[in-house]
Amino acid sequence: MSRSPSSPAPASGRRFAVVGNPENRRTAMFADAVRAAGHPAPRVLAWRDVLRGRYAFGPGELVRIDSPGENAEVDRLLRGIDDPTRVEGTALWHRRFTAAVREVTAAARCAGAVTTADPEDVAVLFDKRRCHARLAAAGVPVPPALTGPVGGWEELRERLGAARVTRAFVKPAHGSSASGVVALSWAGPGRVKATTSVETAPDGRLYNSLRVRHYTSETEVAALLDALVPDGLHVERWLPKASQGGRAADLRVVVVAGRATHAVVRTSRHPMTNLHLGGARGDLDLARAAIRAAGGAFTDVLDTAERAAACFPGTLCVGVDILPATGWRRFAVGEVNAFGDLLPRLRGLPGSGAEGLDTYAAQTAAMTAAMTAAPTAASTAAPGAACKEHHHDTIA
Repeated sequence: MSRSPSSPAPASGRRFAVVGNPENRRTAMFADAVRAAGHPAPRVLAWRDVLRGRYAFGPGELVRIDSPGENAEVDRLLRGIDDPTRVEGTALWHRRFTAAVREVTAAARCAGAVTTADPEDVAVLFDKRRCHARLAAAGVPVPPALTGPVGGWEELRERLGAARVTRAFVKPAHGSSASGVVALSWAGPGRVKATTSVETAPDGRLYNSLRVRHYTSETEVAALLDALVPDGLHVERWLPKASQGGRAADLRVVVVAGRATHAVVRTSRHPMTNLHLGGARGDLDLARAAIRAAGGAFTDVLDTAERAAACFPGTLCVGVDILPATGWRRFAVGEVNAFGDLLPRLRGLPGSGAEGLDTYAAQTAAMTAAMTAAPTAASTAAPGAACKEHHHDTIA
């Protein structure tokens, strides 16, 4: 009888497993990298099963915890919303997803498997307020931000005025992929502009759109921001960014096992540079040249990204968004992404140790090297430690 997809791997030998959505290109690209490195294809544990408690691990398995995104059923289980284009529900998503990661990690450790992500790191990475605070406490340059909860448009307008901030990014605390992000410019009563991909329906519900739009009525802006408040907001100063080819530019740097391995420039006509919102890959060589012309070095970018990643030591790979200031001389960290490695066809940086490898191949190599150099979780467990059977339904 063959093993079911949720059955653990054989006790002997090293095997890879991935908790992800089987149909997703992330899972497919990781599987390709594992096979290309000479390993058997990874065992796939579907998030839809994991969230219902149907999973198990085997001793010595190397378990990649991947994004639960881009699956309508999984999104419904996590957010409790049937329409995946809806913006709301991110606070519930955060509670359910982080609970699932804790359960999965505990089960893997009990079985003697090793995971790529630390559950407490994940909880912080998916809370922009806590992530910003952790980076700032470590001395990593970040945009100045408001602290404490924001109660709505009226309070936000007063606090921005008191801080003399006229341009800010307002972000859902637990959002991703620019969902619900608002680039806000405010110059006094009635003089406001909100740039966002959020579309407000006549009934007040918020929907993600692939079209970036502008709201200039204070009534509309107030309604939009008030609708975002229940899930929590992170508000930070909108730093003027460098440009490339007349377009706003930033960088996504992937850090694997503490080392910056991949980097891409992202450019856009809009404040948000996400590629799915019309952003485009820029020219990394031009960015290097601009940094040198400003008297800096590209290693400043990589150092900043590695310092940010070091704030999450239990997580194998993160994608760090670097904001270059106008003139390409100073850099700040905009966000750190737990699943920021989806950069197809991008090869490793020279001197990174990942030359010729994509982001998934670099992680496969790092996972293998770490397990070769370190004992398994099973060998470090307390003698006689008992592991509970994991059949908890995380979404209950």
